[in-house]
Amino acid sequence: MESIIVLGGAGYIGSQACKTLLAAGIQPVTYDNLSLGHESFVKYGPLVKGDLLDTALLSDTIRRYNASCVMHFAALASVADSVTDPASYYRNNVTGTLSVLEAMRATDCRSLVFSSTCAIYGQPEIVPIDETCAKNPINSYGRSKLICEHMMNDYSAAYGIRSIALRYFNAVGADFDGEIGEFRDNETHIIPRALMYLLGYIDEFIIHGSDFPTPDGTAIRDYIHVKDLAEAHISAARLLADGHAGGAYNLGQGTGYSVLEVLSAIERITGRKMPAVTGGRRQGDPAILVAQPALARSVLGFAPHYSSLEDIIGSAWAWHQKAHPQKSLPLTPARVI
Repeated sequence: MESIIVLGGAGYIGSQACKTLLAAGIQPVTYDNLSLGHESFVKYGPLVKGDLLDTALLSDTIRRYNASCVMHFAALASVADSVTDPASYYRNNVTGTLSVLEAMRATDCRSLVFSSTCAIYGQPEIVPIDETCAKNPINSYGRSKLICEHMMNDYSAAYGIRSIALRYFNAVGADFDGEIGEFRDNETHIIPRALMYLLGYIDEFIIHGSDFPTPDGTAIRDYIHVKDLAEAHISAARLLADGHAGGAYNLGQGTGYSVLEVLSAIERITGRKMPAVTGGRRQGDPAILVAQPALARSVLGFAPHYSSLEDIIGSAWAWHQKAHPQKSLPLTPARVI
């Protein structure tokens, strides 16, 4: 594995994977249209500016760098947006992945590590969730990723393109060297949004739903540090290089935290008070998503090292303070809407 094409390598998780690949002696080549990624995050190898739907350019990039594997992070990933604009999700995530598979078929590149999601399970009947649980996504984001997994299985059977789908639970945290962090123009994720609020870059913070069937009424999620995710991608690529047939694996800790528990940890680690602002649930949000990661442990050797709330929030807080120096103290009072 001398070089790997990293689709979406200018994004939050993709750029961390590039850093981890380079440290492992593998050359990452970022392929990104920069619509959501940050060119400043491309620090660990060359950048090819291109769109997933440009199958010819994808094929040329694979050939030019003689890549043995593709890592695919390039996707739209907002549950709420997928409910209101499903067309974009099917166009980018599904048609885009078909383009990737066709480029790989044209270039005889036979290994794909795919960024999937726990959203394919929908509202799970059993928690923690293992890979055999029913796949009943309740939003277009989850459905688009599940369709991609089916396509990958078909391409494996018909064309010998072996793939590993890594079903993330909640990717969080920041690079411990302070080089890469989680930041979007329209940030919706709880931890970066809370930290941006505390630094004065967002004037309101709302808890989406306080009436879930959970102990404190807020949604419960399994949080996994982005560095642990990046390491799992390296393991998956090596497994495919050694001839593994492929498969799908949950990446999570197996431990869930409610929104209120996360906010309490943020207050403890930052020394600042979060507001008690609650609003209605977002459409398409399940109550509980917690992984059973035993299969990933046994096959990939997946063992999270950085995924305590202290590591997650501490690394994110350090990065946001560097990237977003204190602007103004938040002024929005606590209220219920």
